[in-house]
Amino acid sequence: MILSLVGLAILFLICFLGVPLGYGMLIIGTVGFAYLRGPVPAMEMAGQQIVDLSMNYNFSTLPLFILMGAFVHRAKLSDDLYEAANAWLSHWRGGLAMTTIAACAGFSAVSGSSLATAATMSKVAMPPMRKYKYHDSLATGSIAAGGTLGILIPPSVPMVIYGILTNSDIGKLFMAGILPGLLLVVLFIGSIAVLTALRPNVGPRGPRSDWKTRLIALGRVWGILVLFTIVLGGIYFGIFTPTEAAGIVIELGLITPPIGMNVFVVKSAVKDVELWTIFAGVWPFVAAGLVALGLVIAFPEIALWLPSKM
Repeated sequence: MILSLVGLAILFLICFLGVPLGYGMLIIGTVGFAYLRGPVPAMEMAGQQIVDLSMNYNFSTLPLFILMGAFVHRAKLSDDLYEAANAWLSHWRGGLAMTTIAACAGFSAVSGSSLATAATMSKVAMPPMRKYKYHDSLATGSIAAGGTLGILIPPSVPMVIYGILTNSDIGKLFMAGILPGLLLVVLFIGSIAVLTALRPNVGPRGPRSDWKTRLIALGRVWGILVLFTIVLGGIYFGIFTPTEAAGIVIELGLITPPIGMNVFVVKSAVKDVELWTIFAGVWPFVAAGLVALGLVIAFPEIALWLPSKM
């Protein structure tokens, strides 16, 4: 026990000195094992672990899902997603922030990465929200919060890693994320509606689109809907594995201080907004996330129903 605490303290120390976390863990683990079993077994163990992880077939899922998201971004489908959501929601008070949440959900369904979702939507959603005089806290907060959907709505990179490390069924993990992810989308949009009802000036209404514009905008995102259906439908019905398809509970930590990785991603993309303004903007979404967490705990079938049908 004492040796573990010493190792943990040294790990924190060398990380604060600027050593990357992965290298720090490798150094501490190897030195600690060498202290207990000797240097030769320690070096053999470290080498074998590196080889085993690098040769693990399941990890090939990660770059493939990330590549799929990169293709979607390069094809400008993220812009089409935002325009489609905007056509349906912009006339509501806070509609552009709601649009951002909806577009983040759509992009999450093909990227699998929370940080990629936040970074992409910062470039797409921030300019129109500033054009219509949205308060920076709501604008950046909705982007950071919407980005968290990237690790809940499948395909999800953290779910893949969790499944590999715990030997869990990745396909069932993906299915378990669908309904909680949709629940969180609804709660995020509801938070925006409540906030803008109390403070109308933070998210004014935009122009109303006619039905022709809405249908045309919706037609531009059919490719993402097909891709999402193929990936998750194929996994659900057992046609292929998550790795071939690629060919929660964490989202709160991505927007709450002091870590809040999504907040820092948004800050790097929107440099003229103060960091604490973004943190102030995410609190309504943190509250919504806590409500979603409470509902999933109170009613586990929200997450377990779809996997039970596989």
